[in-house]
Amino acid sequence: MARPFTGGPRRRSAFTARLENTSVEGAQPRVLDDMRAAILAGVEPPGTLIPIDAVAAFFGVSQIPVREALKILLGEGLVEHVPHVGYSVAKLSYREFRELYEVRLALEKAALVAAVDRAGHGDVEAARAALQETSAALDAGDDRGYHEATRRFHLSLIAPSGMQRLLRMYESAWNLTEPVRPMTHVGPAQRSAFAHDHDAMLEAFESRDATALVALSVEHYDHLLDGIEVLSDDHDVFREA
Repeated sequence: MARPFTGGPRRRSAFTARLENTSVEGAQPRVLDDMRAAILAGVEPPGTLIPIDAVAAFFGVSQIPVREALKILLGEGLVEHVPHVGYSVAKLSYREFRELYEVRLALEKAALVAAVDRAGHGDVEAARAALQETSAALDAGDDRGYHEATRRFHLSLIAPSGMQRLLRMYESAWNLTEPVRPMTHVGPAQRSAFAHDHDAMLEAFESRDATALVALSVEHYDHLLDGIEVLSDDHDVFREA
């Protein structure tokens, strides 16, 4: 959706700076997928301009597939269009950001109850593996890896629910907050608290205690919002309300 222009973008470096072309030689460029991946990875912060001509040149295509990709990303809420300025990575207000976390929590709570009832040994092992990846990334100081592994852990807890429509809504809500890369803005003490939350959630998941798992999920989201609160007035990260 179009929004009124509320100030210049955080930075004006080309969107192509860290864009990757993942198509194999001789194949059509995966313009939409690669643009989406760059935004979700947080390599270009909210507000970054997306120059259509530069992106087209990067992929070696005309502007048409780039514009088509931008229309899809606009519908997904990952980019926004400012009249007379152009496209940019979508920038949420802090209120919108919090609302999306509330949406995620509501969906997660519903899915966890069903997931606990349906999860098998393989599902527990998948959650355990994702949790180990978060610890390894944390120890290595790999912010991007930590962010991705955290997402895999949460998804591994709710995937056994089999509620496909809910899972798609959950991922969509998560995607909208990804460009902020919230986990990169919190300190070591807060990350340690998140790790403790995850350990307790895995234990409740493994013991099939849905009541405890849902309660722990609520507590975890409270900790997440407390951690990001310090950025609520940072207009490099969030759009003015």
